[in-house]
Amino acid sequence: MFKTRKEIVFVILAGIFITNAVVAELIGGKLIQIGPFVMSIGILPWPIVFLTTDLINEYFGEKGVKKLSFITACLIAYAFLILFMAITIPAAKGISPVNDEQFQAVFGQSMWIIVGSLIAFMASQLIDVWIFWFFKNRTGEKKIWLRATGSTVISQLFDSFIVLGIAFWLPGKIDFDTFISSGLIGYTFKLAIAILLTPAIYLGHHLIKKYLDKDNLQKNEDHLQ
Repeated sequence: MFKTRKEIVFVILAGIFITNAVVAELIGGKLIQIGPFVMSIGILPWPIVFLTTDLINEYFGEKGVKKLSFITACLIAYAFLILFMAITIPAAKGISPVNDEQFQAVFGQSMWIIVGSLIAFMASQLIDVWIFWFFKNRTGEKKIWLRATGSTVISQLFDSFIVLGIAFWLPGKIDFDTFISSGLIGYTFKLAIAILLTPAIYLGHHLIKKYLDKDNLQKNEDHLQ
């Protein structure tokens, strides 16, 4: 089914990337409080998205991340379309354990939130790719932490403010001061996660390289025969 180990790695990373990105959008309507700070529970899967983005960037290049990002954006839009259809179809009264109001409360998303999420996702991913390769072209194979963490730090600054601006500030749901403070809180949290993920990025690089080296070893043996 798969000709090389590299194909297997890409399918695994792509599956993890897409799953976490879609789940983050679906659960984003729930707000949580950490100390005095309030943020969306959708932030929970994003560290995995950061990690897989950097690993895909490293081993499959700029085109690999861009293609996967566009596919994921289409799948997120598809998921919201299915949810919209599910919301409009009435529940069986007296039979369904979840009524229409409960379903709407959990999965109902305004068009502003959907549009904001998709634009923020694509913008942050494209910025992440550009920054990643900006650093890699100047440092080569060295300083993995710089291109991985640096690209996430910059791209998530845009993501944090784009989604809040489109989904909440432009429609007038929050004022400008709340928009700025909420964006800074979300960004600070993502920044802390990006820094904490640095050891995981090095571990992921090590495991993938070790796994792919077995393919290269096998090719050399076959060539010698």
